Amino acid sequence: MTIAATSPMQSSSSSASRSQTTRKDRIIYWTTTGIVSAVMVFSIINFTFLQGVPFPEGGFVHLHLPNYFRIELTIAKTLGVLALLIPSVPTKIKEFAYFGFGITLISASIAHFSVGDASRSILFILDPLGFFIVLVVSYVYFEKLRAQKAAV
Repeated sequence: MTIAATSPMQSSSSSASRSQTTRKDRIIYWTTTGIVSAVMVFSIINFTFLQGVPFPEGGFVHLHLPNYFRIELTIAKTLGVLALLIPSVPTKIKEFAYFGFGITLISASIAHFSVGDASRSILFILDPLGFFIVLVVSYVYFEKLRAQKAAV
């Protein structure tokens, strides 16, 4: 009799715990996704309107990158931000956006290192890597939430 009485309570407790975990997971997912999106939007604005900040000659000239790449990267980042923020976008497209942002952040760190920006400030190299870690956390929680949704 006590077994039957504790079973529903355990089930209720388990359900409440699962609900709390899901809420925490959503908060972590949307916070990290928001941070990554904000960084990408900032870089879009920087590429488009603030070409002299923080390098007087412009970021792409400073990194020895062609101007057409600035246009391609701006369009790709815009589409990637939209893919991450719009919930109804298919999973494969979101994964493609995560992959593209990952390559972009690692490439930014390598590009700044290769032109000697570490001597100006190590943050030029570490910032993109820090945001890469935030991107990875966002992706892990994206997958976790997707698995939870599929299990329901």
